[in-house]
Amino acid sequence: MTQYLPSFAVVFAIGVLVSLSVAPWAKRLGQRLDLADRPGGRRQHRGVIPRLGGIAMYAGFTAAVLATLILPGRWLPPRLDPNELTRLAGLLLGTTAIFIFGLVDDWLQLPSRPQYLAQLLSAVIAIAFIIFIERITNPFGAGEIVFPWPVVWALTIFWFTGMMNTVNWLDGLDGLAAGVSAIVAAFIAIHMVREGQYSVALLPVALVGATVGFLPYNFNPAKTFMGSNGSYFLGWAVAALGIIGGAKVATVLLAMGLPILDVAWLIYNRLRQGGKPRFNGRDHLHHRLLDIGFTQRQIVLSYYAFCAAFGALALFLENRMQKLFALGVLGLAALLLLIWASRQPAGKYHNGKPNGKMGEHGGQE
Repeated sequence: MTQYLPSFAVVFAIGVLVSLSVAPWAKRLGQRLDLADRPGGRRQHRGVIPRLGGIAMYAGFTAAVLATLILPGRWLPPRLDPNELTRLAGLLLGTTAIFIFGLVDDWLQLPSRPQYLAQLLSAVIAIAFIIFIERITNPFGAGEIVFPWPVVWALTIFWFTGMMNTVNWLDGLDGLAAGVSAIVAAFIAIHMVREGQYSVALLPVALVGATVGFLPYNFNPAKTFMGSNGSYFLGWAVAALGIIGGAKVATVLLAMGLPILDVAWLIYNRLRQGGKPRFNGRDHLHHRLLDIGFTQRQIVLSYYAFCAAFGALALFLENRMQKLFALGVLGLAALLLLIWASRQPAGKYHNGKPNGKMGEHGGQE
């Protein structure tokens, strides 16, 4: 591994530097084209903020991935899988396709049906380039469970669309979606390195670099938002990287557990109340915590810590049943947090501390 460290450092640096350099240009482009979010409704930020920041992450990631094809051969780990280049081509094509659709959505503000259709088609691109969920380790016994093709298609499409919507819904506070995606990608990379899959580990490292380079412009107070182009790109990339190199799906599920369960909770609640599970709304967990009285930075850093803690569990727990148990603990912890947040009155806290102005019955005095 030591001999390949220069390639990992260069790929990470390219992702960071390209993303960091493109972010201010993307901000100016969003201002010039008036593709920006204004305060109002569920948006409570200050000022007019451009929403083309995803361009920076896409550019950083793509440049870093392409670098893995042109770096000196002595730096690069050998490609052990004959299908690796096919999957790499699919990764670039899929992220490009969904990124372009995200730009169109940022421009036209499309309704939900075209968004679902684009997500479906992008998942088909993944399948066409051998990025699919074909088998999983049997958690209850020896060997693997191999799925028939109809199940492979259904699982893969569900995985990609679910991850894209999870990241899209997560993008509600400054730096939240980008930071969580960086953490997940870092754990995927570590997992790949531990299993000796050095060449494919360069791909999540590229995503970590691209997101880290974007965060100085997106962390609170944000100078630019990632927009649909950024959230769809991140969701698709994380979904693909969770499959490439041996299906690190369990790692992604643990690290992304809280955002995933938040999506499931929202869909359940909205359907139970007679509504529709649309993209917009202020009933996401991070919005509820904000309304209760925690600051953006407190919420975002807590998400980072939660995702990092359970991502680490995926690395330290080798036993299959232990990972299954960890998923159960994660689900229970997240469920308790969601129930608690849904029952707290707005303004109960101020900057994360009990609000002394709250009356005995939970209302403002």
